[in-house]
Amino acid sequence: MHEEPGDNIILRVENLKKHFPVRSGFFRSVTDVVKAVDGVSLEIPRGKTLGLVGESGSGKTTVGRCILRAVEPTSGTISFQHNGELNNIADLNRKDLKNARRHLQMVFQDPFSSLNPRMPVIDLISEPLRAYGWPVGKRRERVHELMELVGLDPRYMSRYPHAFSGGQRQRIGIARALALSPSLIVADEPVSALDVSVQAQILNLMGDLQKKLGLTYLFVAHDLGVVRYICDRVAVMFKGRIVEVGDAEELFQHPRHPYTRALIEAAPIPDPEAPWLAGSEAFESGEPGESGESFKEESDPETGCPYAPRCPMALASCRRKTPPLEPVKGEPNRLSACFRVEEMIKTEDR
Repeated sequence: MHEEPGDNIILRVENLKKHFPVRSGFFRSVTDVVKAVDGVSLEIPRGKTLGLVGESGSGKTTVGRCILRAVEPTSGTISFQHNGELNNIADLNRKDLKNARRHLQMVFQDPFSSLNPRMPVIDLISEPLRAYGWPVGKRRERVHELMELVGLDPRYMSRYPHAFSGGQRQRIGIARALALSPSLIVADEPVSALDVSVQAQILNLMGDLQKKLGLTYLFVAHDLGVVRYICDRVAVMFKGRIVEVGDAEELFQHPRHPYTRALIEAAPIPDPEAPWLAGSEAFESGEPGESGESFKEESDPETGCPYAPRCPMALASCRRKTPPLEPVKGEPNRLSACFRVEEMIKTEDR
């Protein structure tokens, strides 16, 4: 997934892994490991939005938290462009990490639980400024500026979170994330807790802020309609691995992985003109494996494709070997981790 050195890549993640130990017994010894993130690689150009989608438990949020080092990655590199250089965040010491975090911020899923109910808005938004030593007068000026920027009346900066609606609280969270003028924001399901009409307002706000401030977003979500609306590119995750990457509209119109296809078919996005829908019934009943086995046989968790037990296109080889994430022939900027990409393309041509 590498771009040429001259391209303006602000974030490059390579082979990121986060494994959580499972402990049991009287001595709480490690008996197993949960591979929440298992070899994720991705890139985001400056000023663009990459959507990270997948079902609950696929590892999306963990990737975002590893990038910010809110949780420590098990292995891998997280290179962030600062001062013209890509530096590996995973190797930074405490002091250098604090400096880097000025340029990396997060917007959380639940705007109410992410705000301290005992603090007024002025203190909530200025919290990052206080952590970096801004004087009181400058903090107040900056909060006034930020509230106007996100569409809130600065006269209400002395109010507490309970006095605001859900959409207004999310605007407060966005203002807090912008306090230190970051260049990259990890947005973790930022509109999933909001009503549909309010979602549109927050998405439009994020789009306007991106144009005005030159922001880059990693947009973590499970709502495909939201992702299609705001993202330039989309990476699809399943069981800790990325199975497909592509430009947003192309990926929704022409999915190149069975899991992506299943997600789109399950989502309430009416698109009867999608060319692949007409041939989808060809895969409903699945196909036998190369040696005659049913595709529903369990995959090897270490070497097989993680989606094979649920995939109607799986072959016996899919259960023995993990397909690499590699370019799709004849389609620039598309990556898929599937041995049967060519068959999927052929169903669109029928």
